[in-house]
Amino acid sequence: MPQADHTKPDETIAPTGRPAHARRVLIVDDSRLQLRILRSMLERWGFAVTQAESGEQAIEACLAAPPEIIISDWMMPGMTGVELCRAFREMPHEGYGYFILLTAKTNKTEVAEGLDAGADDFLSKPVSAPELRARLSAGSRVLAMERALSDRNRQLGEALDQLRILHADIDRDLQQARTIQQALVPERSRLFGTSRVSLLLQPCGHVGGDLVGMFSPGVGRLGLYGIDVSGHGITSAMVTARVAGYLSSSFPDQNLALERRFDRYFALHQPEDVAAKLNRRLSADPGVEQYLTMAYVTADLGTGAMRMVQAGHPPPILLRADGEIRLLGDGGLPIGLVPDVSYDQVRFDMAPGDRLLIYSDGFTEARMRDGSMLDETGLIALFKQTAAHACGEELLQDMFWRLRTELAGSDLGDDVSAALLEYDALSVEGP
Repeated sequence: MPQADHTKPDETIAPTGRPAHARRVLIVDDSRLQLRILRSMLERWGFAVTQAESGEQAIEACLAAPPEIIISDWMMPGMTGVELCRAFREMPHEGYGYFILLTAKTNKTEVAEGLDAGADDFLSKPVSAPELRARLSAGSRVLAMERALSDRNRQLGEALDQLRILHADIDRDLQQARTIQQALVPERSRLFGTSRVSLLLQPCGHVGGDLVGMFSPGVGRLGLYGIDVSGHGITSAMVTARVAGYLSSSFPDQNLALERRFDRYFALHQPEDVAAKLNRRLSADPGVEQYLTMAYVTADLGTGAMRMVQAGHPPPILLRADGEIRLLGDGGLPIGLVPDVSYDQVRFDMAPGDRLLIYSDGFTEARMRDGSMLDETGLIALFKQTAAHACGEELLQDMFWRLRTELAGSDLGDDVSAALLEYDALSVEGP
């Protein structure tokens, strides 16, 4: 017979004697007397009780209204308590059900069988009221923690759903930003008489901080540049968009590299003056921490005379028609880093068939499979190998493809850009 209940209320029982949350308990036993005894105790403690006289009835009760706690006899005709426990665990239902087996079994193998079926706890028969109440309190704590965890998981799921929506919105915005940035370079290849300019722009993310461009104020005159803004992402892309406006090919009146003469034509400013103007504008912007490197070349396509400024950008590569290589420039300070900077001009000449490559450090600092960087030596070799069989935009695309195939990973570590001038290329290539 069950013992008298002399226990004191614990944290799961309210001062009134009822649980703070009236848990649903299903008791299962083929003994009606045992059911009556258990029901009396549980209802006195404030639990909402249903009962079943067999495992089969218990299954039906669970399907109708899943209980939070099941107290089941082990040995019953038909379906045993262990079989009921296993069937209960296989049922789809929300939340967790705490399963207590009533048994006279003390054999370790049989207890292991019950645990393997999914039982959470065991009570020896005859049932002790204090022990039963203690086990129910322990089960209630487990269920409370499970409910709290489920609530947190639900809240986390809702938060993740919101984040997915926000991420999709941001991704759409970035895709549009990428389209806008690509529009900053509307022409990827253009002929200037018998010379050809080709451009490559490959950001490592949706948008990037590299920019290449060209403009011509008149026949035989050309401005060509490559720019790399510090950092990556949206902030750098915004700076490149601003600089693209300063060097616009579509609106020469807004291009600070051009000067209107006699209201009739535009002339090219000296490259070092253009760099100084850009530096003053970017340095004067409060709160803008980005700076940029630039290589800017003006070309007289009639004579092959070239003028260049190098502001912290990698040295352009001059590939002569006979295969000779020359690196141009001595460095110089980046633009927008410090105010009141003067820049030096670099002069050189190009002959028919010569090629000039302006590139960003996304090429030279690319990490190869062996862990090394491509560096200038590797880029020169790549340039010469590709130039032996390709020209124009195909040459730049082929260089980029070869670079991607040799990378240590699948993603670019930095933006990759290049501007290629093939001087008097058409007269060398022929019809």
